[in-house]
Amino acid sequence: METFDVVILGGGAAGLMCAITAGRRGRRVLLLDHAEEVGKKILISGGGRCNFTNIHTAPDRFLSNNPHFCKSALSRYTPRDFLALVEKHRIAWHEKTLGQLFCDGSARAIVAMLLAECAAAGVTVRVGQRIRDVTRAETFRVETEDGDILAGSVVLATGGLSIPKMGATGFSHDVARRFGLSLAPPRPGLVPLTLASAELARTQALSGVSLDVIARCGKRTFREAMLFTHRGLSGPAMLQISSYWREGEAITFDLLPDADPAFLQTRKRTRPKAALRTLLGEVLPQRLADFFLPAEIAAKAAGDVPDKVLAALGAQVKAWRVAPAGTEGYAKAEVTLGGVDTAGLSSQTMMARDVPGLFVIGEAVDVTGWLGGYNFQWAWASGVCAGGVA
Repeated sequence: METFDVVILGGGAAGLMCAITAGRRGRRVLLLDHAEEVGKKILISGGGRCNFTNIHTAPDRFLSNNPHFCKSALSRYTPRDFLALVEKHRIAWHEKTLGQLFCDGSARAIVAMLLAECAAAGVTVRVGQRIRDVTRAETFRVETEDGDILAGSVVLATGGLSIPKMGATGFSHDVARRFGLSLAPPRPGLVPLTLASAELARTQALSGVSLDVIARCGKRTFREAMLFTHRGLSGPAMLQISSYWREGEAITFDLLPDADPAFLQTRKRTRPKAALRTLLGEVLPQRLADFFLPAEIAAKAAGDVPDKVLAALGAQVKAWRVAPAGTEGYAKAEVTLGGVDTAGLSSQTMMARDVPGLFVIGEAVDVTGWLGGYNFQWAWASGVCAGGVA
């Protein structure tokens, strides 16, 4: 029977970074993944270019039942630290909007970098591994289809439930529960929202329309692009706000963030003979302008439409209120909200407080970042924390 100091279950971003960190300390490290290759989520992220971190990473951009839990890890391994590793491997990168850092080329460069670092640190990596169970007596026993492995420490890094077609399962959650750890209820995060049939009947003609909006749910707002789909609403603004939305709540959209609420009255003064449909179509996609315009006034000259009607129309465009019916679920969710409750983990080491040697990192933990590289940064940081002591 093989014996290792550390067995890491899951070859994603968090697991690979944990393996590298532990291996550098001279630990005998085995990383197991059930897929045919490691880093599958890395490979598809950012349209295949990997949005590997965000320079604006800060604790207030993460959701958790304990918003303070992520502070320690994020302060000890920063975006600059990961960027230094990227530059060490001479991977070209660029910054897109809102602090998002991407590879110039393929995301495979990031996976190759992590595997090279694993090799340099003496990490044993095995793919296509089916894990049957994890138990603990005097030491941990990891049961696989290829035989049992003994380990002083086990790290749960198999992620959450999002994108099951890529093999996502609740394995880490299940093992954590068996060891007495509690879970914050998991739910899809960074996910498109669906509309009820009545609302969808009105909006389906808008499918494919995209525009810059401010999305607001409760006290949280995001300004990014929104996309109408044949099932509801998507795009970065929707994915961001979806993590804060709960069933039964409404979301308000400002569809013209840079316009004054009285923009139609102003245009009426300067172009009274222009058709109202023309004026609104100059500031909104025409299909969306038609969606808001009552048929009886669409063709009228702006000068013939009372100011109070224009004010009401402008107010609707500036505060369009929608009550989503639900989400597209884990199949379309980029991340899993909730997960292993942070109350049972050390924020400095990610080790279970009541189970010495058991660690939980990355998406499996109840820490979820915004869209735009934040979840990768949490993966790197939590992996480093666990790897530093496992």
